[in-house]
Amino acid sequence: MDFVIGGLAGAGATIFTNPMDVVKTRLQLQGELRARNEHAARYRGIFHALYVIAKTDGALALQKGLAPAMVLGFCMNSVRLGMYHIAEVQGWTKTKEGDISIHRTMFWSSASGVMSGLAANPASVLKTRMQAAAHPSIAVGRQHSYNGMVDGVVKIYRIEGIRGFFAGVNATCSRLAIGSAAQLTTFSTVKDLLLAHGYWEHAPATLAFTASLACGVVCVLLETPLDVVNTRLYNQGPASKGELLYKGVFDCLSKIYKKEGLHGLYKGIGPLYLRIAPHTTLSLVIWDMLNILFNNKNK
Repeated sequence: MDFVIGGLAGAGATIFTNPMDVVKTRLQLQGELRARNEHAARYRGIFHALYVIAKTDGALALQKGLAPAMVLGFCMNSVRLGMYHIAEVQGWTKTKEGDISIHRTMFWSSASGVMSGLAANPASVLKTRMQAAAHPSIAVGRQHSYNGMVDGVVKIYRIEGIRGFFAGVNATCSRLAIGSAAQLTTFSTVKDLLLAHGYWEHAPATLAFTASLACGVVCVLLETPLDVVNTRLYNQGPASKGELLYKGVFDCLSKIYKKEGLHGLYKGIGPLYLRIAPHTTLSLVIWDMLNILFNNKNK
């Protein structure tokens, strides 16, 4: 039940945050391995991207890749939040005195992040490629033509085999280990600090909401460079489509920094924050509320 609750929280939040994910993907692929003065920007920021995508491909294009995104949200959060909740309930994140242990919390949140990355990577690859697909006039990055989620799964398997579903998995696990450690450790620590100071003891929704706001800021600062790497590795596709741009995580980080500078590693930080902040808030608040309901029911 812990895993189901976590999965439902993630899938539900995805419906609201997917448009920002589409914008983030396009901004991160724009000007790939080119300096800022070597290409014309098709998307000049978050709101311009929203407008251009809706105008060119229709408003529904802002929900491209929603099906695999919801599968991703369910798989990732069911494993990550479910595994972490079990660690919390068993007391593995606390000291012998019952206080929150930062080191233990970071270990279990990182471990749950890595496991969720492995479980959700196939959906991440498919989601990214579907979100990047656009009309030629606004297309960025390599284009993959899939007629829906099932067609995408079939084509990736036929052309790339099982390996294709795990493109960028090293970057995924690294990003989620860092992101989960930051998110869940910050969430638990801030919640405990607020409770210790007497804030919102009888308002669990407000308590969870406030703690989750702090998570979004910490996560986006730490995650963005690896998120850019993820997007590039997911989208580059098989070598048969042309020369592979990146050989791995470190090669990708190095090439982006050399060609695009520090700016390149933080492409899409705006929409990433606008996706992570509400997604983190919705996921953690829903997760906290479902756990409270489930625990109350079993008392």
